[in-house]
Amino acid sequence: MSLPALGSFSPLTSLAFRGRPRFVMSGRSKALSVAPILTKFQKDCDTPLPVLRYVADAMADNMRAGLAIDGGSDLKMILSHVDTLPTGNEKGLLYGLDLGGTNFRVLRVQLGGKEERVIATEFEQVSIPQHLMFATSQELFDFIASGLAKFVEGEGNRFHLPPGRKREIGFTFSFPVNQTSIDSGILIKWTKGFAVSGTAGKDVVACLNEAMERRGLDMHVSALVNDTVGTLAGARYYDDDVVAAVILGTGTNACYIERKDAIPKLQGQASSSGKTIINTEWGAYSNGLPLTVFDREMDAASINPGEQIFEKTIAGMYLGEIARRVLLAMAEFAPLFGKSIPEKLFTPFVLSDSWKARKNMRVNEQIMFSVPNLIGPMQAGGVGFKCKKSCGRGVQHDW
Repeated sequence: MSLPALGSFSPLTSLAFRGRPRFVMSGRSKALSVAPILTKFQKDCDTPLPVLRYVADAMADNMRAGLAIDGGSDLKMILSHVDTLPTGNEKGLLYGLDLGGTNFRVLRVQLGGKEERVIATEFEQVSIPQHLMFATSQELFDFIASGLAKFVEGEGNRFHLPPGRKREIGFTFSFPVNQTSIDSGILIKWTKGFAVSGTAGKDVVACLNEAMERRGLDMHVSALVNDTVGTLAGARYYDDDVVAAVILGTGTNACYIERKDAIPKLQGQASSSGKTIINTEWGAYSNGLPLTVFDREMDAASINPGEQIFEKTIAGMYLGEIARRVLLAMAEFAPLFGKSIPEKLFTPFVLSDSWKARKNMRVNEQIMFSVPNLIGPMQAGGVGFKCKKSCGRGVQHDW
């Protein structure tokens, strides 16, 4: 099945993204020109059942191809090397580090087994300065190790480490890696707006261990997992029926439990278990996705054009940018903000981060006061719904 070609807005779209803020004239003729933009955007956002079935079938084909051979499809179908999952009997003090977006999180938890489950838990979230997203590998991991050291210093009497035992930490690293064992993995590439130099092709666990040593931390990474794998493992601590996990945050990904005899590229490798967790890296999927002109424009302007297309259509990092582009296209042809378009509306990704999205939700509220008088209440409701839906997803799911 082939999908119909999705058009663009003729001259409207090309004009919408040019230049600096300019004055726009008020008037019904200008205001009414917003209606075609909204109507076409709504049509392009529709996903009828045949389209959904086509995308689902194509994704399943890509998954099978990725299981057959490395590099066989857009979906990498990465082996996690996690062959056993929690049973609920686990006890002791454990630490966790989650790096996967514009923040990193550190956690400590005291597990009490089947009877007591989670006895105590504490966590902190630290924002990563934007310049470190483009810094060197050592600078980024030194910053993380410093935050982790401060967190460890606050360990209270609710947490107990047996004498002579070294602190262990699980490292959730939510970027594509070629995992070679449970505690090592080679970075394939950065995503989600990161472009850290000197890390691609290196073992990210070694990078973190070295940074902790430089900081004087008596701690060792015992497991490297993707955020989806960590989510699945955490859920299995409470429910034996969990078989898959999906992340919808700054980015998106999914993992699931697969039979090893269904993984051709794994055949011949010794194993003590009949199942393993597969990290799909489905954010990179692109085959047959119904894209709007705003999706295409945003992808072309991103730091990784042509990559992570599925992620760019549904993940929190990008939904705010899509909303900004829609608003800008409308504002070019109607006086939504008065005599001139606000400077910030020309700033790419001004709605990208969760705190920025909360702050800039006020922009949408202000627009709603103006739009009903310009294009009618029903279409205005559509504007509000789409803008709030796009920004709100980024706010609600960026954990």
